[in-house]
Amino acid sequence: MDTTAIDIEKDSGNFLYPEKHRYDAGLGLTEKTLDYISNVKEEPDWIRDFRKNGLRVFQDKPLPTHWATEDLKAINFDAIRYYLAGDRKASRTWDEVPDDVKQTFERLGIPENERKFLAGVEAQFDSEAAYSNIKDTVAKQGVIFVGSTEGLKEHPEIFRKWFGKVIPTNDNKFSALNSACFSGGSFIYVPPGVKVSHPLQAYFRINAQNFGQFERTLIIADEGSEVTYMEGCTAPKFDTATLHSAVVELVALKGAKIQYITVQNWSSNVFNLVTKRAIAHEEAEVKWIDCNIGSRLTMKYPGVILKGRKARGEVLSIALANDGQHQDTGAKMVHAADETTSNIIAKSISVGKGRSTYRGLVNIPKHLKGCKNNTECDALLINTNSRTDTYPAISVRGDGNSVQHEASVSKVSAEQIFYMQQRGMTEGQAMSLSVNGFVNDLTRYFPMEYSVELKRLIDLEMEGSVG
Repeated sequence: MDTTAIDIEKDSGNFLYPEKHRYDAGLGLTEKTLDYISNVKEEPDWIRDFRKNGLRVFQDKPLPTHWATEDLKAINFDAIRYYLAGDRKASRTWDEVPDDVKQTFERLGIPENERKFLAGVEAQFDSEAAYSNIKDTVAKQGVIFVGSTEGLKEHPEIFRKWFGKVIPTNDNKFSALNSACFSGGSFIYVPPGVKVSHPLQAYFRINAQNFGQFERTLIIADEGSEVTYMEGCTAPKFDTATLHSAVVELVALKGAKIQYITVQNWSSNVFNLVTKRAIAHEEAEVKWIDCNIGSRLTMKYPGVILKGRKARGEVLSIALANDGQHQDTGAKMVHAADETTSNIIAKSISVGKGRSTYRGLVNIPKHLKGCKNNTECDALLINTNSRTDTYPAISVRGDGNSVQHEASVSKVSAEQIFYMQQRGMTEGQAMSLSVNGFVNDLTRYFPMEYSVELKRLIDLEMEGSVG
């Protein structure tokens, strides 16, 4: 099996090319900004109204006050550029992509990976998709894989039915921000009974300074269908804050299966504030696989609303926080039907003065029967200044439901490191082996190409982290 799908080496994304934007909404967020975006994208009035309602909600809602408050205060929303694009239409062939954008994605291995094992690729550069393509064999099955703007215009009968229904505008301050200025992202529809045999992938690249990226992704798996979607994220390192605030909505209809895989390797100036949620209908299954590495602050809690009988939701996550980083991640499982099952397995590693936080929510109301939840939260501290916190909120009522919760915090054993050093390893190698051992039982659930790259990245993160 090929193991070079995404190169997420620590510094592989830390490069940039000069900006050549044809469209620039300028600094700050006002109604004029939104009018500019709608005019450029030639949007219908209902989208313009949707955006302006999002702006009103965003302005009315305060920053979260219960956690990460001090980190969030560092964001100057008036100093962010909310829309930048070279061209509004994604190229269908690689040769048509502008040279500077093409060079960016070639350095990140995107066209090579598409040829090797992907069924379709979308590559977003700042605010818009620069390249979008799906293999003919998949398209002939009726699968739709386009950018969200294109999906909105060309498939409104499917798009509008679910757009903003899984995550409403007023869900939180940052879902409202996304509703105001969303651009880019993927729209996927898989017809009934179609099983997409190879993954679909999107790659989100921030190239500009003082920029906010607000992609919006909607995936609908019709009855009995199956799809795997993978996304990768990078940005060059700037001295100023960069904002990434996406919204991802998944809909798994009866008996459908969706697997959504994320490997983020944002630079340490990025505020990654993302809302991800799925609805799973009867006997449907949604699995989030989440790797959070890099960024200054990540706040991300993938969730599943288990709406149909025997629906299943799962979140498997790994978070690694290094110096100056806070990974505030977790999961939400809302049981809304009998015999639903949820599983959460979260592992975090805190290095240097890095901080990791698990924040979870599980809700099983008393009128339901036969519901099950398993939650496991394990944290590893590398240094004496490392920090980890766990905040599980589990509400289980009624007599016919069951839940189990396990949490652990451990430190890398000095004796173990010493033992491995006596057998020829450096301290960094010994530390890396310990960390990879800690996450090994979880990485086996990841696709091979991701688990191999994740281990490589952990090796790089451990260099210089000891002492």
